[in-house]
Amino acid sequence: MAFQMILALSIIVAIHEFGHLITAKIFGMKVEKYFIGFPPKIFSFMYKGTEYGLGSIPLGGFVKIAGIIDESFDTKHMNKKPKEWEFRSKPAWQRLIVMLGGIFLNVITGIIIFIFLTYKNGDQYVSKDEINKYGIVALELGKEIGLKTGDKILNINGKEWEKDSELFDPNIFFNDKSYYTIERNGKILKVFFPDDFLNNFSSRKAMNSFIKIRVPFSIDSVMSESNAYIIDLRSGDKIISIDNIEIIDMQEFHEVIKTKEEKIFQLDILRGKEKISKTIQLDSNDKMGIIMKPDNLNYSKIDFTFSESISIGTIRSFSIVIINVKAFGQMLSGKIDPTKSLSGPIGIAQIFGGSFQWDRFWSMTGLISMILAFMNLLPIPALDGGHALFIIVELFSGRKPSEKFLEYSTKFGVIILLSLMSFVIINDIYKLFV
Repeated sequence: MAFQMILALSIIVAIHEFGHLITAKIFGMKVEKYFIGFPPKIFSFMYKGTEYGLGSIPLGGFVKIAGIIDESFDTKHMNKKPKEWEFRSKPAWQRLIVMLGGIFLNVITGIIIFIFLTYKNGDQYVSKDEINKYGIVALELGKEIGLKTGDKILNINGKEWEKDSELFDPNIFFNDKSYYTIERNGKILKVFFPDDFLNNFSSRKAMNSFIKIRVPFSIDSVMSESNAYIIDLRSGDKIISIDNIEIIDMQEFHEVIKTKEEKIFQLDILRGKEKISKTIQLDSNDKMGIIMKPDNLNYSKIDFTFSESISIGTIRSFSIVIINVKAFGQMLSGKIDPTKSLSGPIGIAQIFGGSFQWDRFWSMTGLISMILAFMNLLPIPALDGGHALFIIVELFSGRKPSEKFLEYSTKFGVIILLSLMSFVIINDIYKLFV
């Protein structure tokens, strides 16, 4: 997990800082340093007046442009006359481009990644018809809002849906009074999401306790000498009911077993086309001695041409930014609890997973690149967006902020960023134990 996160961040930060470096050099500014990672320094080399290096703390990077007041707090130039190769001596429009150069390259990186993933993988999904064969399994969070196992979801907020991913689209939950229209035992009902649902749904743990596709299962293997072996359960048998309670999904099987105080009950088995009844007793560990496997889902697949992938991949990359803008607004309004929705390095590493999967790694890298671009655009002093805001004000007012103002505002911004970083790291650690 840590390796994937460090690699992804290193790629993204290297590209971001290169955006600052290349635009600064284009406009004749002196770039003193370009580092991936923070000090202490592992190694570096000089090339055309710039020191390129690798730091030992792999959670960021920086570029040092002469004559700029940034988080390095290098102010030795402030009492000297600006040199022509310094950042501060250049026209406002050039300085603005330099400050936005990293954000621009992060956006381009995210778009390119999603274009190629779209072209490579197309769109694979489980269709509405396939899901509604057996309906959904309502998990803990789904039950809380009134969903039940077996419900068939007919539409979302009154609109048709096509793919399984649409059922979990965060954009649904940003709207007030969102609802699923469902069919339950032949009746058409509406299940509304409560006002605080988005707050409950914002954690990864909660997403996995909402709903799942209801999938039939069969016995994969039977343990020798187990109770299942003794009553002649076989590989390929399908358990269709327990004490006349219909069973389709493995989740239902486990939930029904938990409700049985007696350890002896009747199983109805489908073996080929023959229905068989068996009475079984759980062992001392409350096990039957079987391993089950779900049936294969029928996935739908759409392949895209490269030209189609350009538009679709671009839309997918910007949809991430739109979701984060909406979520940020919901946090400011108090509808989303930051302790549930914000993640730091530990949370990000967990999303990558414990094994390397090529598509997942690049999908996460593209996602983080777009999020980093959005976060850097926020008008907080010390971030690119804060620097850009001051330059934009200068462009419209014709008055350049004093270097003392820039110094103190940058210090204030660094305090905000360090406080935020401390919060997300402590929050990550807290979530590991709750």
